[in-house]
Amino acid sequence: MLEFAWLWALLLLPLPLLIYRFAPARHRPSAAIRLPRLPAGVGIQQRSNRWISIFMGMAWLCLITALIRPIWYGEPIHINPEHRDIMLAVDLSGSMSIKDMDLGNGNNTDRLTAVKAVLDKFIAEREGDRIGLVLFANHAYLQTPLTFDRKTVQDQLGRTVLGLIGQSTAIGEGLGIATKTFIESDAPQRVIILLSDGANTAGVIDPLEAARLAAKSKATIYTVGVGAEEMEQRTFFSTRTVNPSQDLDERTLKRIADMTGGQYFRARNPQELEKIYDIINQLEPVNTAQQTWRPRQELFRYPLGIALLFSVVVMILRKRHE
Repeated sequence: MLEFAWLWALLLLPLPLLIYRFAPARHRPSAAIRLPRLPAGVGIQQRSNRWISIFMGMAWLCLITALIRPIWYGEPIHINPEHRDIMLAVDLSGSMSIKDMDLGNGNNTDRLTAVKAVLDKFIAEREGDRIGLVLFANHAYLQTPLTFDRKTVQDQLGRTVLGLIGQSTAIGEGLGIATKTFIESDAPQRVIILLSDGANTAGVIDPLEAARLAAKSKATIYTVGVGAEEMEQRTFFSTRTVNPSQDLDERTLKRIADMTGGQYFRARNPQELEKIYDIINQLEPVNTAQQTWRPRQELFRYPLGIALLFSVVVMILRKRHE
């Protein structure tokens, strides 16, 4: 969008005409000369004087254009003055392959697929926050460092596969690596969302010790226990009802959340998992305070340069016809 800072300067546009019209003319004593014919080149000199007047007028017009200070403003850019740091710690143990997540249409999907689908939507809604991803099984590792690039986190999450780092569950290591990413963070809110369907069976860090370290780093941990409480299992002669989440250590997950001021949630199906993330969105709302910045470019230099060019042309024409 084009704007003019000093539009009042347009009032100076007729100034040369006013000076020419009302300023007293200088009279030089002249003597009448009678010639039988006009000297050669008189008409050319008159035409040159006309061009000088035209170029002087164009130079003045460009000077006025520069004086009103044209400014080009680009599209508004919204900046969040503060951001949150959110680490997602996702369980990749072998039990995440259990197909006990009821989609509501008679079909079940495995736990990891359900988690990935809901997390993808959650990540997409975290505009203005930095997101990171930690995966854990036999050991934990940082899949995606904290970043504002939500699309990268979504892509990395989408490419996770079971069995990549073993079959066990290193909850403590997952929390430890997630907490470590906050060491150099200056975000006013630091959040870890831990998803697991089992108990800590691997790793070198106890989950509760990792939670104490997170509390010292002023990180809030929300824990989510994933998996249905009952599932029909077919046998050779009949079916029986089993609890596929019997290995889920809810007590530890609850203590981890309590120690850091967070909450524990139970996700028995994708619908409950999605509601949990809606609740977390309310507990950790997206930052709506924004600062708006519009890139601006001063354009006065262009008409000013053209005016200088016209002035040079006028000087050359006058020099040539002196």
